[in-house]
Amino acid sequence: MRTVKRLHPAFRDDIGDLVTRRPVPGPAIGHVGAFLFLNHHGPQRYPPNNRGLPFGPHPHRGFETVTFILEGELAHTDSAGHASIIRAGGIQWMTAGSGIVHAEVSPADFKRDGGPMEILQLWVNLPARLKMTAPRYVGAQAGAIPAVTADGATVHLISGAFGGAQGVVDSLTGVFLSWVEIEAGGSVTFDGLAGRDVFLYGARGMFHVEGTAVPHFHLAELGPGDGVTITATEPALFLFGHAAPIDEPIVAHGPFVMNSEAEIRQAFHDYQAGKFGVAEIVEA
Repeated sequence: MRTVKRLHPAFRDDIGDLVTRRPVPGPAIGHVGAFLFLNHHGPQRYPPNNRGLPFGPHPHRGFETVTFILEGELAHTDSAGHASIIRAGGIQWMTAGSGIVHAEVSPADFKRDGGPMEILQLWVNLPARLKMTAPRYVGAQAGAIPAVTADGATVHLISGAFGGAQGVVDSLTGVFLSWVEIEAGGSVTFDGLAGRDVFLYGARGMFHVEGTAVPHFHLAELGPGDGVTITATEPALFLFGHAAPIDEPIVAHGPFVMNSEAEIRQAFHDYQAGKFGVAEIVEA
């Protein structure tokens, strides 16, 4: 079974009035295999007549973004023609691939009324053979996401298989992703992890891995093994995922993740030339 090799605290990096914590990349860890970046926005409460989220139209190429809306709601539009408003408990999975412009903002009613907000966005790498794949988008509300409950833990299954259920997203690279709610006294075991890169981040409460406590706002870097058992003595919520290693160079600059500096320069050139298209902000 896997054990905790090291804990990495998320550091505060607020964006205006948006509370933001980032465990990876961090001072002691650049990425966790295919898992490149995580922003944890909130938890916080927005007052009525707020400005909402600040993520207007911006480009991406070469990877995927997976967004977990734990509280609040998020309006998405992109240059490939996708648009949705996803509410608490839902997810967005966007494959930037060859290039896309998207906007992630608060709907008009949230800006008018305010309310609680907590959102996590994870960046997942694509191998060279898929970096220029066609963009795609999946938006799923809470009711569409399979939830597998046993032994005091509920696994909300985003991609991959668990407990006889299949995730709502068919990952291009076989990535397993979930968010898990666990009660005091609860336990959940994930197996089939040999040779996989494992991502484990505590968002709320505290849980334990083979006797090591993992507090909220911490990333747990795990050692080798075929499985991991996570237990809790208090209610907790965490992200859990695993992916096949991508043994390729990672060259990241701003919104682009490629394999070489030349590909980064080409991405900027293509974006500036208008090849990624345009995303219109739709808030209602």
